[in-house]
Amino acid sequence: MLKKELISIVVPCYNEEESIPIFYEEIDKVSKEMKNVDFEFMFVNDGSKDKTLEILRSLSKKDKRVRYISFSRNFGKEPGMYAGLKNAKGDYVAIMDADLQDPPIMVKTMYEDIKNEGYDCVALYTKSHKGYNFIRKGLTNMWYKFIDKISTVRQMPGARDFRLMTRQMVDSILAMPEYNRYTKGMFGFVGFDTKWIAYDAPERAAGTSKFNVRKLIKYAMEGIVAFSTSPLELATRFGIFFIVVSLLGTIAVIVKSLVWGGAIIDLPLLACVIAFISGIQLITTGIIGIYLSKMYLEVKHRPIYIEKETEKSGK
Repeated sequence: MLKKELISIVVPCYNEEESIPIFYEEIDKVSKEMKNVDFEFMFVNDGSKDKTLEILRSLSKKDKRVRYISFSRNFGKEPGMYAGLKNAKGDYVAIMDADLQDPPIMVKTMYEDIKNEGYDCVALYTKSHKGYNFIRKGLTNMWYKFIDKISTVRQMPGARDFRLMTRQMVDSILAMPEYNRYTKGMFGFVGFDTKWIAYDAPERAAGTSKFNVRKLIKYAMEGIVAFSTSPLELATRFGIFFIVVSLLGTIAVIVKSLVWGGAIIDLPLLACVIAFISGIQLITTGIIGIYLSKMYLEVKHRPIYIEKETEKSGK
């Protein structure tokens, strides 16, 4: 009898005590429908402050397919996804959120597309998101267009982390053990044949989003720095611009003084010009500083996450 293929479901969790039981119930239904494959559910507890870990302990005792890793503190979703991919044993690996905005039933479609159509990855992107207000929707769309334009790799507008990948693709991602991780960019960097499926993201099944404005801005900066050097080119472009402007301005001032005479320039205008140029210098210096800080964190080779507990060592 041939051994069944294994699908690993990686689920990063941070304060998801309300969502996990609902998610488990739904993904368990899907696993029972897909009788031709086996499943394992790899939950990653990212230093939750609620009862997330207690629920995972209970589920792992109830269902041997449930595995979990619990971090020593909150490291972030990116380290959570990395830990899940690293410890997943499946022939195919899916990344999903516990809030059911990633519909579990789609795993069945994804697996069939990989098997029948020869893809290495099947991923979802959102046409609309019911959980976002008008402003966030607009900013999100602008962000994806911007990052796709300046990035060195293709990034699908509206792309979710939710995707099912072959073991070969997962191993390729794990071959990039970067400390500053931006997995959406890594998916594009490793390549492989990917099928994109559009869908309307539903609202959360329970709980509230853990991504506030500060975290979203930080995540956006990670995406820019990780897969684009365009901001570094701004300093050079600004420099060239101001050299040209200064030369043209100097010529204009000389011509004016020779033809009409009088004062060349007044002090308030000069102060404004100096302040403007100083601001540009500070911006470009700050951009360079961001890149240097990322290099600094990389060369220290600190662990991406610290594991405190698993289903094998749990209480």
